[in-house]
Amino acid sequence: MSHPRDRTGVMDRRDLAWYADRCAQVLIFAGGISAIVFIIGIFVFVTREGLGFVFGPLDLGQFFSSIEWRPTSDNPGYGALALMVGTLSVTGLAMLFSVPLSLGAALYIGEFAKGKTREALKILVEMLAAIPSVVWGFVGMSIMNPLIIQVFDVPVGLSALNAGIILGLMAAPIMTTIAEDALKAVPDSYREAAEALGATRWEVILKVVIPASKNGLVAAVLLGVGRGFGETMAVLMATGHSINIPTSPFDGVRALTATIASELGDTATGSPHYGSLFTLGIFLFVVTFLINLTADLVVKGIRKK
Repeated sequence: MSHPRDRTGVMDRRDLAWYADRCAQVLIFAGGISAIVFIIGIFVFVTREGLGFVFGPLDLGQFFSSIEWRPTSDNPGYGALALMVGTLSVTGLAMLFSVPLSLGAALYIGEFAKGKTREALKILVEMLAAIPSVVWGFVGMSIMNPLIIQVFDVPVGLSALNAGIILGLMAAPIMTTIAEDALKAVPDSYREAAEALGATRWEVILKVVIPASKNGLVAAVLLGVGRGFGETMAVLMATGHSINIPTSPFDGVRALTATIASELGDTATGSPHYGSLFTLGIFLFVVTFLINLTADLVVKGIRKK
């Protein structure tokens, strides 16, 4: 494509605007494609390291049905069932705690708070999201642990309940922000029309605002599930790191991510133990992908309706 120049050979403003536009397009394309490249690179690396174990000593039946995770013993076992159940139990408790809290906070910020109060609350919620996970882990160990022991009269407070509360607090800011944005996206004309028909404030929220914003609310909850499933450090510090199938919220558990984080540094590269940890990584990657795919399909299905 030719670029017009004036008679002196110097680019005019239209040329500069054209080059600026092309540079912006290239940067945006590079930024968008880089995410895809990074995801593919991570998947290839994790898969390459774990496939040798998957097609070698791994027994899929034992992997999904046994709770015997002892990869360093003379008679090694690679049963990940207890790790999977531990991860699901912590994530489930986190969502039970976080979803009502997050949606309630989003409703208050989006529908009731006004002016400086709304802005202050939004800033505080966003500041919660900036707290490092290791700090949340310290909160679980130093504050929640003795509090659970005292309130529920149990011998140990490092449990699935502890991790669920901490993980729920960690997921709440992101869920609240996305849910509040979804509520804010509902046109004011919807609210005004419902009020004109005689609906009360709560009727407007329950029968108009929430149904109109359910796409974003579902996306917020599923994003919180993904955050809970992939969290590592806080879960490692707050669960008790005990391999078993929990029968109550006060039992210690061990999560998949915490197992990888705690064992990978002391594992010989290329060993069966090393391959088993990358197999857990492949499983986590697949589950995360399925969560995101489910979120996308749910949102698309809702839009069609």
